[in-house]
Amino acid sequence: MNKKDKTEKPNREISILIVDDEESARTYLNTLLSLKGYRVTSVGSGKEALDHIKKGEVCSVVILDVMMPEMDGLTTLQKIRELKSDLPVIMLSAMGQTKIVVEAMKSGASNYLTKGFEDEELEIAINNVLGRMELVDQIRDLKEQLKAERKEEFISVSEMMDDVKRTIDQIADTDITVLIQGESGVGKEIIARYIYSSSPRRNKALIKVSCASIPGELLESELFGYEKGAFTGAYVPKPGRFGLANHGTIFLDEIGEMSVPLQAKLLQVLQDGVFTRLGDKKETHVDTRVLVATNKNLEKAVREGDFRKDLYHRLNVVNIFVPPLRERRDDIPVLCEYFVEKYNRKYNRKTKAISGNLMKAFGNYDWPGNVRELENIVRRVVVLRDEGRILEELTERCKKKEKYPRSFYTTPDSAPAISSFKNVSKEKAREVEKETILKALDETNWNRRKAAELLGINYKTLLYKLKKIL
Repeated sequence: MNKKDKTEKPNREISILIVDDEESARTYLNTLLSLKGYRVTSVGSGKEALDHIKKGEVCSVVILDVMMPEMDGLTTLQKIRELKSDLPVIMLSAMGQTKIVVEAMKSGASNYLTKGFEDEELEIAINNVLGRMELVDQIRDLKEQLKAERKEEFISVSEMMDDVKRTIDQIADTDITVLIQGESGVGKEIIARYIYSSSPRRNKALIKVSCASIPGELLESELFGYEKGAFTGAYVPKPGRFGLANHGTIFLDEIGEMSVPLQAKLLQVLQDGVFTRLGDKKETHVDTRVLVATNKNLEKAVREGDFRKDLYHRLNVVNIFVPPLRERRDDIPVLCEYFVEKYNRKYNRKTKAISGNLMKAFGNYDWPGNVRELENIVRRVVVLRDEGRILEELTERCKKKEKYPRSFYTTPDSAPAISSFKNVSKEKAREVEKETILKALDETNWNRRKAAELLGINYKTLLYKLKKIL
């Protein structure tokens, strides 16, 4: 049996029932999940879904829309729970339906997604709700594949990122808590996954929780779970994300969005390794490595009373700061190469490389959205094959000359350092060298090997200089 057969066979054993009154949504989900190897059935109403289950049809997971005519998603969910209390149900909601989502989770929904989700988010949600069932071995194989792909995404030639890698190498084989800080889009999740995949716990679960995307009323039950009968609608017990991450790793993204009362419960888990599920009288012990990330300045949040000081010190054992892309511009060409190759494969395109003119514009732009923004623009280049429009947009943005601080720690009172007269000549020499190298890259359409030949230096020397000047 070849490798492809091994990865697809488990999916064919998973039967998914899609319940949505919109035909276009059913068609999209049916096509997406069928291509991934799942057995899919789709129906347009809650009544049809209940009839399907009553007939005894095999069903591993239900994907259920919240808003439907006649019998809405909440009513359908409650009736499904009466028929099969342990059948996983993933709710699909629109933006602004927080109250309905909260009610659905209290009524026994296993998970929920907001419409507009990425394809990978849906697959991860399916894997999570099946985590405690007999298909856990097959799902673990899929997680291993995703983990390996994530590790490859740590692409960098920057000295600043070399420092990050060295720190990871020093702490990866420990259980030490890590605080990852940096602006939105710099790649904090990639760093967390890199730590996980380099650790002794890499064969165990990695559970991600976005503290910003889960409503505050639900976050506690998502993290710590509840017992059957803890409240109306709690038909089955829920282990919570910490329970699922036992002996593995949990990644708490956007930790700065967590409410202060919930921070106290998290502190207890970090200090003592125990927590209490809602409706449970006994403590649950957990062995979990904790990685957290934030785009906020937590020291400032502590001063303003928005973040517990004791929790901050407990989290801040090892602090990894991921610099913004504007401070590591030498990463732009290698990231572009990676993203072009990635989206050529995904969309069956044959884009060779980013042109010299566009690459020059990339070098002049400050990237407020960081690596995520760069990836989205490269994806547009590959899909639309229209560099001209993108070049115009970036040129207009650069004309605004909007400046960004050196890092999110910079305060308005910070003053620039004054260079000595001796350093002025060095800076001028660096400017001339940079100009010459960029001109050579322009003439060779950013082919670095050809540029090195044109400059009369070896390839490694050019790469070293690019690290210094871009």
